[in-house]
Amino acid sequence: MDKAAAEQLGFAVKPEPVRPAEISFTDGSGEPISLDAFKGKIVLLNLWATWCPPCREEMPTLDALQAELGGADFKVLALSIDQGGPDPVRSFYEEIGIEHLSIYNDKSAQAGMKLGALGVPMTLLLDRSGYELARLTGAKDWHSPEMVEFLRDTIAVTKRHEQDAGEERD
Repeated sequence: MDKAAAEQLGFAVKPEPVRPAEISFTDGSGEPISLDAFKGKIVLLNLWATWCPPCREEMPTLDALQAELGGADFKVLALSIDQGGPDPVRSFYEEIGIEHLSIYNDKSAQAGMKLGALGVPMTLLLDRSGYELARLTGAKDWHSPEMVEFLRDTIAVTKRHEQDAGEERD
């Protein structure tokens, strides 16, 4: 990850990757899931709520980012802390036309406390092993050309490191 580019985009970069606290949440079907389910991908973990105006404003940009970069190497994990469960999230997604983000919910709102969120939205950038590389507090245009380029570069660099490590093991 390019630390200078991350900081220029507003991320607070960790000096060394840090294992985040264990958090539990549910998917759109109400099934329990954890961050371990996303290992192997770069994850942009966004804590948000339907009642939060800045969160509502940035959701279309997160959806566009997932549409452009989402796949085997990258996932936008938009984790709602709405106490009403997945239904308010589903309604909100339908209302504003979110098509590419999956529904995840922590109705206990414990994830925010465990991850040290000072408020929402708060976003963590996690490496392929699930370690926090950087975080950003506040709303952002996640689909700006600069952000997309930074994340595309981060995905590519980590992919090269993974391939290099595999070659060393052979």
